[in-house]
Amino acid sequence: MKSKRFLSTIELAKILGISRIAVFKKIKKGEIKAVKVGRNFVIDKKDLGGILEKSLNKKARIDIDKAVKRVIKEYAEALKLLGTT
Repeated sequence: MKSKRFLSTIELAKILGISRIAVFKKIKKGEIKAVKVGRNFVIDKKDLGGILEKSLNKKARIDIDKAVKRVIKEYAEALKLLGTT
């Protein structure tokens, strides 16, 4: 299956974990390059540059932090014992 070249503002908002309005604001500020098609904007994936990587890395960091906190909470005693050997 061939990957889509363009994203809608809704699709990009879901990927970035932000609202559609936030995507529009970034387009207006020039942070995201978009082309108006009718009443909507489309975003070429090649024009996103590092936006996707930064957002995905931020989300990954949040997920990792949550996982570490859960492990510490659930296995604190075992971790302490491992640290003493």
